[in-house]
Amino acid sequence: MPGRVSAVSIVDAIAADLRSRIFSGDLGPGHTLTETDVATTYEVARPTAKASIEKLVPEGLLERGTHKTTRVVELGPGAVRDIYLARAYLESEVLRRLAAKKEVPEAAIQANRDIAALQSGTPLDVVEPDMRFHTSLIDAVGNERISRMYRSLVGEVRMCMVRVQTLHLLDTSLIHEEHQKILELIESGQPDAAAALLDKHLGRARERLAAAMERESGS
Repeated sequence: MPGRVSAVSIVDAIAADLRSRIFSGDLGPGHTLTETDVATTYEVARPTAKASIEKLVPEGLLERGTHKTTRVVELGPGAVRDIYLARAYLESEVLRRLAAKKEVPEAAIQANRDIAALQSGTPLDVVEPDMRFHTSLIDAVGNERISRMYRSLVGEVRMCMVRVQTLHLLDTSLIHEEHQKILELIESGQPDAAAALLDKHLGRARERLAAAMERESGS
């Protein structure tokens, strides 16, 4: 029997393409988008363009301005620190709970294998399995609301991670190494050590990215 095919609406398809263009840097921070621009680019009606834009606003990728103009969000050092700290609060507790049960999700193991297998590629090629690693740990707890809370951060988190890779602030081998150690600490039932390593792992990315942004802005 053929598998079930799920239809993707035009609105979702346009939103997905805009999202991809933001993550790839094609639509950079501060880039303006109007409903007319989107409608013309994708050859759709303005209400469709508006609905597509509106899907990305709550994800933290776009922000609404005046006169129906939307801009790609520009994250500063303070916002980066807030985003990473919010991640750390959620992920640290999740790791403690997984380690208490010595439960290592297979999806996280596979994601880290995929990171190890990377030889070259774009920043997004690294970010995709890296994001998948962290998300699979969150989902392994089996709490729908925690997963939903985490996914409300994913758009901004991914923007930060792409920036980290674009600026070559973290080596892929180090990411893989620390992920592997986190999985080993979970498997051996060491909740505090797993949470501490996660804080170090995220904190390094947070401070290197924030410092790079501060240098760019001359502050």
